[in-house]
Amino acid sequence: MMRFRQRLAKPLKRVPYGRVIPLSPPQVILLGFIALITLGTLLLSSSAVTGMPMSWHEALFTATSAVTVTGLTVVDTSQMSALGQIVVLGLIQVGGLGFMTFAALMMALLGMRLPLHQQNMVRETLHNTSYSGVMSLVRLVILFTLTAELAGALLLALTWVPEFGWAQGLWISTFHAVSAFNNAGFTILPQGLVPWVADPLVNSVMSLLFVIGGLGFIVIAELVEWRRQRRLSLHARIVLHATLWLSLGAMLLLLLLEWNNPSTLGGLESIFARLQAAWFQAVTPRSAGFSTLNMDLLTAPATLLIMLLMFIGAGSGSTASGIKVSTFVVVLLVARSFLRGSTQPAIFRRAIPEETVFKAIAVALAGMLLVFSSLFVLTLTETGKTFIDLAFEAVSAFGTVGLSRGITEELSVPGQLTLCVTMLLGRVGPISLGYFITTRQAPGIRYAQGHVHIG
Repeated sequence: MMRFRQRLAKPLKRVPYGRVIPLSPPQVILLGFIALITLGTLLLSSSAVTGMPMSWHEALFTATSAVTVTGLTVVDTSQMSALGQIVVLGLIQVGGLGFMTFAALMMALLGMRLPLHQQNMVRETLHNTSYSGVMSLVRLVILFTLTAELAGALLLALTWVPEFGWAQGLWISTFHAVSAFNNAGFTILPQGLVPWVADPLVNSVMSLLFVIGGLGFIVIAELVEWRRQRRLSLHARIVLHATLWLSLGAMLLLLLLEWNNPSTLGGLESIFARLQAAWFQAVTPRSAGFSTLNMDLLTAPATLLIMLLMFIGAGSGSTASGIKVSTFVVVLLVARSFLRGSTQPAIFRRAIPEETVFKAIAVALAGMLLVFSSLFVLTLTETGKTFIDLAFEAVSAFGTVGLSRGITEELSVPGQLTLCVTMLLGRVGPISLGYFITTRQAPGIRYAQGHVHIG
């Protein structure tokens, strides 16, 4: 056991002549995701596992989409064997919570103390700002995740067991509960959730699962402790308020834009079904990627709204990606303070630190640059596709959402590889960028200021 502990405490990468290359937490997280994707690709490439022939790029795309909890697919997951679906579900679970979270849990189960540098990696994965209570947070994350997924599966079984039978119904319920909480968007139903657009139980349970999963584990931990402490941090208040108002605002806009569209909301008979479908489509773009309506039948304004929500994403430290709602709020606060002639953005009677402002602007700009780069390459490789369809795919891949206008399976190999890179960077990019900004050093030389004309 002592030797095992010593091996884990050693650096992860060595080069000849005994020289050690230290790896930062974002580098370790990136390598971990790449390792998971490689393992998933090897498993899914075998027809003995999936029960269907799959090329290397299809296996790579599926594994990347599962590990990054995106949900974009180039093969029909419902046609996979049970073993293949189990592999996909395992990749979703590990990728959603972060492999460092699982590593920390395994070490805790072995009675081992988590080294400081590995605590740092877990902190970056969960967006925790304190070293204290890292392991207790990991235990809470795992316990809460399993409880939520189990409860969701049992509730979904009330609908799907009577329809599909005990074995298949329980498996479909379990798969979708895990996929929803991890904001993955994968489905093993041939038509997805479209046939259940008017089912109140499926809509409410699924939307509740991916909204909770998209809050972020730090916010969830604060909500669990709220009874005792009776207070929430500024971050938690921003995430909760932004989630509520973004969801309600998007729902109202979708009702206005799609009410008379016979291919979407206009085709539903009851007002309740329309309200329910609008709510589901309002909350799913920021995280989950499930859909009860066909995305390619939405009006152009509604499509642009969905793309904006996908770019914003959900909470920091959650199973979702995007630039995150807290980043979006900080950028809006900076713009508001500038228009008001103030130099200090504030909310809830609390000032936003300058470092947080820089981080938010950098993350937002990096996200826009990544989406632009991905879209630029797609316009070169996919000459037969419309611009709006390609833009939708690029934003969906960056936000690891998984919504599509039906062209994912038609993408060329270079197009699929482009989305693979976009999904991976969309998942680990904000973590890495935030780490490097937080740990940046003050410059040794300060230069005289110069004036630059803006606008």
